[in-house]
Amino acid sequence: MVQRRRLALRSVPGAVGKGRDFTRQTLRDWGWGRHESAEDALLVVSELVTNAALHANGCRELVLTAGEEALRIDVVDGATVPPCPRTMRRPGVPGGHGLHIVQRLCDRWGSYPYGAGKVVWAEIEAFRPATGRRGPVAGR
Repeated sequence: MVQRRRLALRSVPGAVGKGRDFTRQTLRDWGWGRHESAEDALLVVSELVTNAALHANGCRELVLTAGEEALRIDVVDGATVPPCPRTMRRPGVPGGHGLHIVQRLCDRWGSYPYGAGKVVWAEIEAFRPATGRRGPVAGR
């Protein structure tokens, strides 16, 4: 059974915190709170909503979809430029790590055009081996 919830975030103050709280409550409601991947999902939501706010004309909507085996996180933003992890990170300088974190925590991620912006999506499997399967599999 597929479950889906949406949270409008256009022009909402504190969108990152609201998105994280919405995700935490949704995962509890769906019984996902017990999965190790729930903590990863909270961090991914924080990173994607932050990136939308800082680099993509704001986050418009957060959509969570859960099936039996995976959680999908969709963040709708207001820019058409696809996300691109920075290749050169400067030690001691904040920022530039968000998409690297998303790549590391998610089993799959990518983006596609949507209206006047885009959707950046990420999928996290509910059950992972003890070592955790983490690495980039982008689908842009």
